[in-house]
Amino acid sequence: MIALLRNIIFQIAYWVTSIFYVLGAVPLLLIPSRRPLMLWILGYTKTMCFWMRWLAGVRIVVRGREKLPDGPCIIAAKHQSWGDGFAMFSQLHDLAFVTGDHLENFPLVGGILRKMGAIVVDNCGGAFARARLVDDELKKAKILNRRILIYPEGHLSPVGQQYRYKKGVYHMYQAYGCAAVPVATNLGLRWPQQNWRLTPGDAVIEFLEPIPPGLDKETFMARLETVIERRSIALLGSDRPKGVEIGAVLPDPRG
Repeated sequence: MIALLRNIIFQIAYWVTSIFYVLGAVPLLLIPSRRPLMLWILGYTKTMCFWMRWLAGVRIVVRGREKLPDGPCIIAAKHQSWGDGFAMFSQLHDLAFVTGDHLENFPLVGGILRKMGAIVVDNCGGAFARARLVDDELKKAKILNRRILIYPEGHLSPVGQQYRYKKGVYHMYQAYGCAAVPVATNLGLRWPQQNWRLTPGDAVIEFLEPIPPGLDKETFMARLETVIERRSIALLGSDRPKGVEIGAVLPDPRG
């Protein structure tokens, strides 16, 4: 009963906080500089991590942050939870990220994403249109010395399993000409996918050894997928879910 009550209170805090920060971001869209909005988003993500810790009992533990290059890079992360973005943004200021255009369906969010310098991919625009958009946005991001976050599976994956990594991450890695930093996590144990129930405990976000620029597609994709998936599974420890085929590659939900 206590666990249920904590989750209900967390969900109330989640939505009230989100609405407050979205509305508060609107005046910041009128300011030429992106910095005030990014600081506002930083405050939002830190507040959400605070609620995760003190209302839901989920403590974010970050490891290996010292492995991040000082300059621009591609951060390629495992994606198990809605909480992944909060955890990542709370640690890194002025982070660009790749997302599908589905987020623009939420009121006011499209303008906020554009102001943030997010790389919004048109899922219906075709491969050529998507590649051209990414190239244009990458040029802008590199001029500003930004780190770019991408979730290479393209979907929220169940704990202990994965979707086949999409080759768009290699296109970005090649076009950006910078190192790619793999990120493993077990946050899905505490906040699985889009579930409204959170389970108390530590959730690890771990930055792994950077992959240097210049690798060919096959070598890069195999290395990225292997290190992220092996470490994410290792982070499950004795909490591995029962009745789940650990390491299974799932079919793309969009066919």
